[in-house]
Amino acid sequence: MNSLADQLLVLCLLINFAVLGTSRLAFSVRCVAVQGVLLGTLPALVHPFSWHVSFIVVSIILVKGGLIPVLIIRAIKKAEIEREFSPFIGYIPSLVLGALFTSLAFIFAARLPLAPEHEGLLIVPAAAATLMSGFLVLMGRRKAISQVLGYLLMENGIFLFGLLLADAMPVMVEAGALLDLLVGIFVMGIVINHISREFSSIDTSRLSALREE
Repeated sequence: MNSLADQLLVLCLLINFAVLGTSRLAFSVRCVAVQGVLLGTLPALVHPFSWHVSFIVVSIILVKGGLIPVLIIRAIKKAEIEREFSPFIGYIPSLVLGALFTSLAFIFAARLPLAPEHEGLLIVPAAAATLMSGFLVLMGRRKAISQVLGYLLMENGIFLFGLLLADAMPVMVEAGALLDLLVGIFVMGIVINHISREFSSIDTSRLSALREE
């Protein structure tokens, strides 16, 4: 892997910490969008040029860096929220846990029985760290929109793992993954809309107030 790809992966790791450490939802969305664009360029750097790789690059940049962030920003404006004030896990503890998970990701990657051509690559630890950071955001935030961002981070980590198989992965598998992602975002958008309309809030902890009659 060339040094430029390594630098992009380091930026992706730093973006994980930016999302973990901020309460501003719009800023978090922009961070995830930038990470999506960075991930979209990686296939062109780590694999020889082909129409398959070109399709992956263009589709990922358009969807992760454009379409999905626009939909989430629209949901934020509609819900009239700007910040996540009281997450389940505070921002400082989230950063500490994020650093711990990133360290564990590098240890985990070093112990994996990888193919010879994949040994020593930064893709594996970056993928594992991004996946765990997304899970931390998903479980540690109250706002449904923040949890959507955690879901997106987790998907970005899965996408990084998929880069190791890009040569053998058919285009339809990539298209199917993008379709699943979009469907998930639309479903979450519907849920956010209903929560906001019924409870005048998108704090998912308030769902615990529901009781069967």
